[in-house]
Amino acid sequence: MFLSIAEVENYLHQHIPLSKYMEVKVKQIDENGITLQAPLIPNINHRSTVFGGSICALAILSGWTLVHTNLQTLSLSSRIVIQRNSIEYLQPIDGDFLAFCPFPSTQVWQKFINILLQKSKSRIELNVDVLKDRVKAASFTGVYVAIN
Repeated sequence: MFLSIAEVENYLHQHIPLSKYMEVKVKQIDENGITLQAPLIPNINHRSTVFGGSICALAILSGWTLVHTNLQTLSLSSRIVIQRNSIEYLQPIDGDFLAFCPFPSTQVWQKFINILLQKSKSRIELNVDVLKDRVKAASFTGVYVAIN
């Protein structure tokens, strides 16, 4: 069972203060993945577009949130950190933007969980699309580490 959108959003704002300053909202949580949303104004740069760091932060946060919420549903309270990431900025974003992290394949997720349970530490690579008006504006890949 998934945590509610309100529970996840409150958790993010309390435990990752940057998410509150960016005005991040949880738009969707389900078996397909996680979508986070942020508005332009608190993330604006000198060119009246979204600051690249905000784009990357929202992408990182969407992957982190996917791992966190799914471990919570398994009653696993692991520490989750990002080990490495890369992002390709495809076009400027001049409005509200979304980061969608799809749930990985069952095989990839199960391998991640099995290693975590056996070794108390596991890594998973996730891909995130950052969108503005349903058009991909950035492509992100991150490796997340869970530690029990």
